[in-house]
Amino acid sequence: MEENETSTDFVLLGLFPRFGHPSLLVLIILLLYTMAFAGNSTLLLLIWLDPRLHAPMYFLLSQLSVIDLAYISSTVPKMLANHFSGKRSISFLACAAQMFAFLTLGLAECILLTLMAYDRYLAVCNPLRYTVLMSPKVCLQMAVSAWAGGALAALVHTVYPMHFPICGSREIDHYFCEMPAILRMSCVDTSVYEMVKFVSTIVFLLVPFLLILASYTVIFLTVLRMNSLKGRNKALATCSSHLTVVSLYFGQAIFIYMTPSSAHTPEQDQIGAVLGTIVTPMLNPLIYSLRNKEVVGALRKCLGRGCSCSQECSSLNFQRSHLHLTS
Repeated sequence: MEENETSTDFVLLGLFPRFGHPSLLVLIILLLYTMAFAGNSTLLLLIWLDPRLHAPMYFLLSQLSVIDLAYISSTVPKMLANHFSGKRSISFLACAAQMFAFLTLGLAECILLTLMAYDRYLAVCNPLRYTVLMSPKVCLQMAVSAWAGGALAALVHTVYPMHFPICGSREIDHYFCEMPAILRMSCVDTSVYEMVKFVSTIVFLLVPFLLILASYTVIFLTVLRMNSLKGRNKALATCSSHLTVVSLYFGQAIFIYMTPSSAHTPEQDQIGAVLGTIVTPMLNPLIYSLRNKEVVGALRKCLGRGCSCSQECSSLNFQRSHLHLTS
């Protein structure tokens, strides 16, 4: 135990503690974190600056970028600080706060992905009423419902597990405080809570996943009946990006939370967590931007402005220096 650890502190063993080259892992995670932070920040900036992106789809996409930024920042900085400082302890309250933030963001993202599928359904299948049904007020209500729903559910799943008694070692075989890792340390029967967790997973993961599949089934059938090849390709490109993100997110979440904590190893938990909290936030801006001509166009426009601005500044400085020499 570390000297500054109290009886209620936990010890985070870190990412794959039995791996022989921890510095290499930290370097890779730092690189992924930087890419995720830069990609999501750039996407947020483009949506804010370009008037063409002031649409319901991009408003919801901006909320996804905010969630991804907070998601990756709720775990990685602490892991990096522990690695470089050599102090692995985390207090009880800090552990609970980290778990609450992680669950809130994960559940909010699940709700938001479902709302984004509904947005695409309205845009493709009911375009004449789209602007009415997806008004700015409705978009704001969607964002608030995603955040509030995630926070309320996360509160339950933070308070309940954190009150289970811990017997023996308080070492968490993970790089952050996650629910399965806490449950694995408990010395009481957690089968009742495992059932509660399973029901919650059905409500927050399986039902949204089925709704998304149903929405995209209807969208796909509608797209097949389109006469315009351009419209068909645009709809498929937008929807395929969203489906890719949905597959990445729900795949790892269902594996971790729809099975009992004893059914998978700490290493499997960490692989799922890395995919969900680090890799997916890094890939999301790439997936949505590379296949979206409007986002790519906004990026080129922004870069073009920067180049033209720098050229104008250089020309102005040259003129000033020329005037100074002649005078």
